[in-house]
Amino acid sequence: MINWAQLPFAYKKTHTNIRCVYSNNAWETITSHTDENVNLHMAASCLHYGQECFEGLKAYRGKDNKIRIFRWEENLRRLNKSANRLSMPSIPPEIFEQALRRLIEENKDFVPPYGTGASLYIRPLLIGTSPRLGLSPADDYMFVMFCSPVGPYFKTGLKPVKIIIERDTDRAAPLGTGNVKVGGNYAPALITTEKIHALGYSAALYLDPKEKKYIDECGPANFFGIKNNTYITPDSQSILQSITNMSLKTVASEILGLSVEERKVPLEELSEFEEIGQCGTAAVLTPVYEIYDPITKNHYTYGNPEETGTVCRQLFETLIGIQYGDIPDRFGWNTII
Repeated sequence: MINWAQLPFAYKKTHTNIRCVYSNNAWETITSHTDENVNLHMAASCLHYGQECFEGLKAYRGKDNKIRIFRWEENLRRLNKSANRLSMPSIPPEIFEQALRRLIEENKDFVPPYGTGASLYIRPLLIGTSPRLGLSPADDYMFVMFCSPVGPYFKTGLKPVKIIIERDTDRAAPLGTGNVKVGGNYAPALITTEKIHALGYSAALYLDPKEKKYIDECGPANFFGIKNNTYITPDSQSILQSITNMSLKTVASEILGLSVEERKVPLEELSEFEEIGQCGTAAVLTPVYEIYDPITKNHYTYGNPEETGTVCRQLFETLIGIQYGDIPDRFGWNTII
């Protein structure tokens, strides 16, 4: 018996995972598997040369007991952008959608009940499986899709956090792979994450890797700030375009009546924002009450650690309401299973 209300944001075994192999320049038949392990050659290109990309999306059970998948087409579009960047084959929409529907149908027992704050996290993964010693693209690939019921990323819920500006390392390189979702972007950030957690901060705020003058990203999440009735988020070639951020921009402009600006955000502008947040699939939206700059010793504050700003709360509640079906889906974002 699963205690849905106490679920951590962690992997939990479900009934099946879905796989599809690419071989001889063609995708084969989709198959279901109960085995959680993938058999790989020790020289597989994903292990040695990083031919690996992935996605993250969620399915929600509404008050009407219907299961809604949020904006999966955007995840497929982003996955194929990542695949193309790494010389991997694109996944056809019909294969992705068939795998997604089959995964949820076979694991619908693990879609958490409405009202628990939990959801079904879905992880599509594409890996190169051909053995390689020389650097060259694989011939064979495996597309895997698995899922796990998860609780909120932050157990405290919509509670403001404090973050710290990071200058000692770069999250991504200019014109590198920072704008695609590949595993190689994340492992190098672990040492920074451990460091800032030890200092008592929730996340690192990275600056642009070229000039260190502009806001880039909050660790694995996009950054946004609110001022003068405007939603402002960085425009950068080095950051992953968050589907959550994309959705929040629409909510901000079309529902809340805010202006939206996607542009370079200079570091000095931190002192002008009324509210700040970070957003992504895992946490949806996390408000920020303090940003510390260890070089200047400045503490930028936005409200207090006990209270979420009005706009951040409206953005969060509206987006979550659409995802769970409590608010009409006027943008056609949900696919109902």
